[in-house]
This record gives sequence, C-alpha cells and structure tokens, in this order.
Amino acid sequence: MIRISNNGLSYYKFAENDFEGTIHGFFTRCGGVSPEPWNSLNLATTVGDSRENVIENRKRIFESIARPEKSLFDVWQIHSTNVLCTDVSRNFAEPHQKADAIFTDRPQITLLMRFADCVPIILYDESRHVIGIVHAGWQGTVKNIVRQAVTEIERRYRVNPADLVAGIGPSIGPDHYAVGENVFLAAEEAFGKERESFFQHANGSLFFNLWQANGYLLEKSGVTKIHYSNICTACNLTEWYSHRAENGKTGRFGAVIALKE
Repeated sequence: MIRISNNGLSYYKFAENDFEGTIHGFFTRCGGVSPEPWNSLNLATTVGDSRENVIENRKRIFESIARPEKSLFDVWQIHSTNVLCTDVSRNFAEPHQKADAIFTDRPQITLLMRFADCVPIILYDESRHVIGIVHAGWQGTVKNIVRQAVTEIERRYRVNPADLVAGIGPSIGPDHYAVGENVFLAAEEAFGKERESFFQHANGSLFFNLWQANGYLLEKSGVTKIHYSNICTACNLTEWYSHRAENGKTGRFGAVIALKE
C-alpha cells in the first residue's frame, strides 16, 4: 500500500494496477476536528462525538479526493449479511438503510463505510464497472457476508467472480484479536474443516485471523485476485482507531471508493 497526504489528511491505497479504475482510500484518524477520545478524523455520530464534527470531518475527506459530498452513499452497519446495491446517492433527509455491504456501478456515487478493527474489503470489477465495500467483523465473517455480497453482485450486475479484485484493508491483526469460544463454535458453518486454520491458541487465549479467514471466503466465492494491506489497527493508534485496543472509547475511520469517470 502507499500512504498519501493531502490537505492535512492521510490515507492509504492499494498501489496495484488492479485498482487503477477507482478512487479509493482508507483514511487514518489524522486531520480532523474531533476532540479526544475521538481525535481527530472521526466519522461516527454513535460514539459520543458531535454531529457537527463528523460532518466537517466527512467534508474534509471528500475535498481531499476531489469528490462532491452530495455523491455520498453510506449505510447503518449492523454486523448483518444485508447487501445493498444503489443507483443513487443517499438522501441526507432520510434515515440510513441498514446493511454491511454496498455496491454501485455509477461513477457519480462515492461509497463510504466506517471501521475501528472490523475488516474493510473493497471489491472492483473493471469489466462491469462495479465497486463495493464489505464490512466484516467476526460476526460478518462467520456469517459469510463475503459470499452474500459476491452472490448479490453476480445477480444484480452479472459480475463474474473471477473478474473481481479484492483489497483487505487496515483492521485488527491476528496477534491482537482474542475471541471467546463462542466465536470458534460459530465459525464451523462458514469454514468447516478449515476452521482450525484461522484460530491460534497463545498465552491462554484464542486468536482469530480475520485477514486469512476473509481471504479464504473470497477464494471460495470465486475471487482469485486478493490484496492484503497487512496493517493492524491495534498496533498503531496514532493513525488508526481500534475499538479493542482503546477499550471502546474511540472513533471510526472511513473506507471510501468511487469509479473514475
């Protein structure tokens, strides 16, 4: 990945040519107006920060990538397998729709989702001009939101999974994501006999590798081009929000993608 600084903000993007037809970025927490503990580019109003701060932070992101803010489409993320495909930007006067994967084939739309340890997965099909973002925490992972997302865009846009390129963005790494036995048990349906590959016992705890798990689910869904950021949110709190490392007292960073016109 490469790090880009613009207008006081910093974001990371995949350097591979596979994403050449997109404008995309995983924005760090730097360059916004939110006070502690959300400092500073927080994009969530649900964590205690003011709506005015969040709106200003969002405005700065859109300015930094030269996209009109009115092009925004985002959703209320609920750790589900709900997938939304949109032809229009969000009406700011209406409540958010609830989903954990969003897609479009319209270059006038900018997709945005919020994260603080969960896995952001961007998807792009150059031939069909389709883009999307998937939100996969442990619940979305074991529920196989990836498969649901790929199935839906096969139906809606006639995407061939083999034509998709995926990027697994900054999220909590396998050395920091300790989980309970309930997560291990819930993973059996998604992974079957492969489940053991994504869990590791260390120092009396059970750790879940969300990166490898979602990479496996992408491959099982027919996606063969997968890029990994290998950036752990819990390792660098200067740049990233981490719900786990900051004991829930933190903000949410943004993952953004749009088609080049």
